Amino acid sequence: MLPSWVPGVAVGLVSLHLLQKLLFPYLWHDLRDLLQAMGCGLSAAVRRVRRQLPTVLGRFVTLAQEQPHKPFLIYDGRVYTYQDVDTRSNQVAQVFLHKGGLKKGDTVALLMTNEPDFIHVWFGLAKLGCVVAFLNSTIRSKSLLHCISSCEPKLLVIGADMLGTLKEILPSLQKDIDVWVVTKDSTLPSVHTLLDKLEGASEDPVPVHLHCDNDLKSSVLYIFTSGTTGLPKAAVITNLQVLNAAGGLWAFGATKNDILYITLPLYHSSAALVGICGCIELGATCVLRKKFSASNFWNDCKKYNVTLIQYIGELCRYLCNQPVKEGEKDHKVRLAIGNGIRSDVWREFLDRFGNIKICEFYGTTEGNISFLNHAGKIGAVGRTNFFHKLFSPSDLIKYNFQKDEPFRNKHGWCEKVKKGEAGLLISKVNTKNPFFGYAGNERETEKKLLHDVFKKGDLYLNSGDLMVQDQENFLYFWDRIGDTFRWKGENVSTAEVSDVVGMLDFVQDANVYGVLVPGNDGNDRNFETTKISAGGMGLHFMKLWEKKHNGGRLGYFQPMEGKWSTFKMRMEENALTHTDM
Repeated sequence: MLPSWVPGVAVGLVSLHLLQKLLFPYLWHDLRDLLQAMGCGLSAAVRRVRRQLPTVLGRFVTLAQEQPHKPFLIYDGRVYTYQDVDTRSNQVAQVFLHKGGLKKGDTVALLMTNEPDFIHVWFGLAKLGCVVAFLNSTIRSKSLLHCISSCEPKLLVIGADMLGTLKEILPSLQKDIDVWVVTKDSTLPSVHTLLDKLEGASEDPVPVHLHCDNDLKSSVLYIFTSGTTGLPKAAVITNLQVLNAAGGLWAFGATKNDILYITLPLYHSSAALVGICGCIELGATCVLRKKFSASNFWNDCKKYNVTLIQYIGELCRYLCNQPVKEGEKDHKVRLAIGNGIRSDVWREFLDRFGNIKICEFYGTTEGNISFLNHAGKIGAVGRTNFFHKLFSPSDLIKYNFQKDEPFRNKHGWCEKVKKGEAGLLISKVNTKNPFFGYAGNERETEKKLLHDVFKKGDLYLNSGDLMVQDQENFLYFWDRIGDTFRWKGENVSTAEVSDVVGMLDFVQDANVYGVLVPGNDGNDRNFETTKISAGGMGLHFMKLWEKKHNGGRLGYFQPMEGKWSTFKMRMEENALTHTDM
């Protein structure tokens, strides 16, 4: 006989469970948010107690000792263990220490595409305490030279497949920048080669005191972002930001037994920080591909027993646009982590490729806030809650579209929008949530900040993104303010495109703006120009294609034939609302 109190307790527990589901349906997701926020600080504290560097690099060195023979990287069928990558990066560090003249605190610009040596060079430079600037391999000419000069590097390291780009910029490159190419030999003048020097380099680790600082607010990377205006800016990435991003895989339930497939470019924060660094935090394995291939994607997943994939919205759409094949659900992928997937593509992706949990998140390279969609709510980029606001305060405020700035009332304060209305996402800047800005660009750094928002003396970061919050506190991306458009995962500055188009001798003036392209993701746009011709000569786009694409100035430029008209309307100052949730 059961005690008389057992049925009562059972009924009470069931009632509590039902009450929690009714009143607090996302309680466990909210608690996971809390654990994630606490996780990074706890991890760093534990490493300090163990006298380990509280950084991702420190974690990697430890793993190379604890699990030396576990595969860390798989590339083109070849396996690189944790020990292999550690040893190779030691050699890179030794070469640049003794033959490159580098010292702690120097900046090195890295122009490479996806390959193992990208990681070897990155980690080797980190072991010397250098700040590594990831250069976008798709940009060319003026934009590339601007990026290089803005981060003031002592060295420029270029991959073997980027030599054509090097030849183009070499005559205009600053003379005090040493150039190294990841080859065994080179016919280019005043260029150093790396691979031949690695052959005889010592495999011994450099002294630990040379590694990047233990200080979580020390700069370790520069990652370029187009932002909202002008040429790319070097976002300062610190140890703290790397640790936060690296915790993303763990936050979505990934473990050390997972295998992550990375096809996104390593010069972006998603692949480098969430992907590579995320695998290191877990002690997991990553499969790296040179570049994304829709036709080979699932073949690779099956071949390497992939369990996690990274995506951007375009990637998922490309996969859905592939011809249907038998066995498309015969894989081991369980999580897809990324951002920018459209709701209709989300549904089609799940229906076609099986029971894969879509882990959508929101974050910007230079930002101090992120949101995670733990619940898998289709269309949402994340969710806010009490715990999230406690650790990372943020708000959605009214935006004045006519003045192109946040709305302020007669008292000079900003106002929050109601749920269901689109508002500008802002995040509080304080000692716990700092904003590190852009390297060597105080003007652009200051432009991102909003002072005296709700009260005198407060400080917020302007994300540049319009968002909508529903009644369950899920967040939806609405639009991006400023002069940019997004194309194939790249934020493209209209000013940058305008400058390049204006370099043509048959263009007198050019005004560039983004237009929607049918069949592409809602956030993806091409550009259209309003031009003034010189001497009666029209704007020849095929000539632009031949001169600028083949000349390597705009890697994302693609010719399109057809006729478009610009839809014109009068703007009215009404609140934007989100009705499709």
